[in-house]
Amino acid sequence: MAQPEITTRKKLKVLIADDVHETRRNTRLMLATIDDVEVVAIASNGVQAVQFAREHHPDIVLLDINMPEMDGLTAYLEIAKIYPETGCIVISAEKDSSTFRNAISVGVQEYLVKPFTVEELETAVTRVQGLVEKQRARLAQDTQVRKQREAYLLQLAAEYSKARRTDDQAMEVFEQLAENPQCDPRWLQTLAMIYVVRQKWDKLKVLAEKIEGRTN
Repeated sequence: MAQPEITTRKKLKVLIADDVHETRRNTRLMLATIDDVEVVAIASNGVQAVQFAREHHPDIVLLDINMPEMDGLTAYLEIAKIYPETGCIVISAEKDSSTFRNAISVGVQEYLVKPFTVEELETAVTRVQGLVEKQRARLAQDTQVRKQREAYLLQLAAEYSKARRTDDQAMEVFEQLAENPQCDPRWLQTLAMIYVVRQKWDKLKVLAEKIEGRTN
């Protein structure tokens, strides 16, 4: 008799950052009651939060706004530079509207005022999880489209290079490839040749500076 397949749901990785030990402890205990949530790191300041986020790649970060060394909003901005799809819940004792607006302006998805309940925390986590999943789906789709576009450009580049084309269409294709910091040097050389043939000296100068900057 065939055994039924057992699918293991991936746990939601959460990072906590707060300078108050009791708040860190209580938040961790609350999260332990929520299914499929795993606390991967606990920080006591913003600098630690960024460091731990870099190491553990959490799905969601819970950040206190007022922390030593680096505040929660600044920490989230730094984390978002590394992992732009990471969700954020701000936890704060402050109820003023200006603090809330500042949090929203930097991309924070949820704002919990201390003290908060398990139900409020679970609701916030569920909402942010949904937003994170949508963001990751968009990023994955964008990556797929970008890869398809790059593959098409490379195909055209190979054809145009073989045919020694130097017309506007060929120049545009090689210029688009040159925008990629990892562009194959041969396409940069081909673009340089096109500029020489077409006497595009200003563009050739800019390209030469770009090539020099990459080699330094």
